Amino acid sequence: MKEESAATVNYLNCDYSIRSWLLTVDHKRIGIMYLLAVTVFFLIGGIMATLFRFELSTAAGDLVTAETYNKLFTLHGVVMVFFFLIPSVPAVLGNFVLPLAIGAKDVAFPKLNLLSWYVFMIGGGITLFVALTGGLDTGWTFYTPYSSTYATTDVLSAAIGVFITGFSSILTGLNFLVTIHKMRAPGMTWMRMPLFVWALYATSLIMVLATPVLAITVALLAVERATGIGIFDPALGGDPVLFQHMFWFYSHPAVYIMILPSMGVISELVATFCRRRIFGYSFVAASSIAIAVIGFFVWGHHLFLSTQSVYAGMVFSFLSFLVAVPSAVKTFNWTATMYKSSVSWQSPMLYVMGFMGLFLVGGLTGVVLATLGLDVHMHDTYFVVAHFHYIMVGGVLMGYLGGLHYWWPKITGRMYSEAWAKVSALLVFVGFNLTFMPQFILGYLGMPRRYYAYPPEWQTLNVLSSAGASVLGVGYLIPVIYLLWSLRHGKPAPANPWGGKGLEWTIASPPTPHNFEKPVIVTEGAYAYGEGGHGHG
Repeated sequence: MKEESAATVNYLNCDYSIRSWLLTVDHKRIGIMYLLAVTVFFLIGGIMATLFRFELSTAAGDLVTAETYNKLFTLHGVVMVFFFLIPSVPAVLGNFVLPLAIGAKDVAFPKLNLLSWYVFMIGGGITLFVALTGGLDTGWTFYTPYSSTYATTDVLSAAIGVFITGFSSILTGLNFLVTIHKMRAPGMTWMRMPLFVWALYATSLIMVLATPVLAITVALLAVERATGIGIFDPALGGDPVLFQHMFWFYSHPAVYIMILPSMGVISELVATFCRRRIFGYSFVAASSIAIAVIGFFVWGHHLFLSTQSVYAGMVFSFLSFLVAVPSAVKTFNWTATMYKSSVSWQSPMLYVMGFMGLFLVGGLTGVVLATLGLDVHMHDTYFVVAHFHYIMVGGVLMGYLGGLHYWWPKITGRMYSEAWAKVSALLVFVGFNLTFMPQFILGYLGMPRRYYAYPPEWQTLNVLSSAGASVLGVGYLIPVIYLLWSLRHGKPAPANPWGGKGLEWTIASPPTPHNFEKPVIVTEGAYAYGEGGHGHG
């Protein structure tokens, strides 16, 4: 009864007016607004992917023109990378869970948190305006001199959209860093923090340090595009390879902005559904920081064929092997945690297994592409496309969906259909492999990326890939249906439906506006399964 009475004054029931949501400084509501925004962007990016997968079902370019195909894959990449993959876990789950996980009433700068959402929406709105008024055909990487001089589409507006969106990441990262440093509950030392918080901390470091480089890069691109001053265009005295160095100095660490928070989610799920403290907790925590640091030194493996010396290529190849080590530490330690444990096979845990399977394939093929001799052959082929998607889409989305299902009862106070959730997890895993596994073969055979027509002998593999995309699309659509259904018809969620040990599970579902009604004092380490208590007093 006490739990139910607390739930009646939760953040969802306080005020339903649009004004109250648009002016809120409650981290939980801001997380939900990010959830709605990134879901819309995901659907838009998915529609574009569906269209060009239809095009690639036949060898001839007979559905759309080459120009339209270029615009489809460009905007698919821009929308998915900058407006879904980067913000999905940190801005949605991070915003909602971080203060709860460390015993805080909110983030350090609530108004700045709201501002970051508005900045994100403004940048996204400008980018969608470009899509509706002629599109963009440079590729999501905006490679010069094509993007700075020769492209006839609205590169300037798209660059401004991405430039503005970068400030959203910077504000979010700064907010998280200060929150973790200054607002942890008494007794929550660094080595008692949940691993999801460690992952958000490492991600925030990258956001704050790397995102300004992207902002400078696209700003220089816009200046060259608008004024004709030679920065990247060799015809004007510029250097196009300089753009690649600057772009990938941000964009490779951005890979870890996407994947590190999902790794943190997986740590939470493994501990909860195996009822064990994560094996080698300190090593897993340190591996997050190691990934963030080493990730700044591997950008050159994107430039193996871009006038880079063989010696520089060898150094970047070695560093690319090195960054795989802390990722392997996480994978081995999750496996060791599950070893001989009594695993509870609920839907979030199925996403854990899907993540580990897909991330393993993505990681091993990343080692292949980090090998200098092999990359020369497979550079800019569908092998790279498949590798990228196994890491970014397979890994990030599996972690995001696993975390969303895990914390959905806490976010909404409602339970969803466990049967449909398991069906969806299975469809996503099968559909994903059917979509992208044939692309490894296509890339090895030499099919270039970004081509809308290809030799007939590659059609069978492309048809398999397009069929898999259909299965994958259904797998992604089903959660939208049953999660929305649960808002009205789902069973009321208890405070702790999974038996988790995090601080967020010690309060009502959904939480009250100020999270904790009494001061929290942490007396145990994270994941104190079998030791009694919830880790607080």
